Order: sequence, then structure tokens, then C-alpha cells
Amino acid sequence: MYNPWLALSLKAVQMGVEAQSVIALRMLRLATGGARMEAEASRMVTEKVAAAAEAQAVAAASALSGGSPLVAASKALRVVKKRVRANKRRLSRH
Repeated sequence: MYNPWLALSLKAVQMGVEAQSVIALRMLRLATGGARMEAEASRMVTEKVAAAAEAQAVAAASALSGGSPLVAASKALRVVKKRVRANKRRLSRH
């Protein structure tokens, strides 16, 4: 039997593992100090607030349009996952 909540949970775990690598890359950037460290620290806080607001707005819009809780959660996860991947790409570059 297929459980869509299990599939969503597995996607969330995958995103969590990817987020851990972003955290490691950010810690390396913060450890270097200087202007790049200050810019990264500021960007980190700003991005988290923006990602949370966007995910909440997407989930609320889905719920208000009659979508199921699973659809709302999937859309919110997609927003956060997109941000995590973008940060991983950006921080992996030299």
C-alpha cells in the first residue's frame, strides 16, 4: 500500500540531509571571518525569514483553495528545498 505521507516524509529527510551540508558549508564560510563572513551571516538570517514566509504563504494559499493538507505540506517543502539547493550550489562554488 502506498502512503503519500511516507513519501513526503522521505523527501523531508532528504532535504534535511542536504540542509546539513549547507550548514557545514556555511560554518566554513563563517569561520573565515572578514567581510564575506559578515555578508553570509546577514544573508543567512534574511533568507531564513523569507523562506519561512514564502513557505507559509504557499501552504496557506493551497489550504484556502481547498487543497489537502498533504498538498499544502508538499508545496511548502518544495519552497524550502529550492532554497536549500540554491544555497548549496552557491556555497559550493569557490
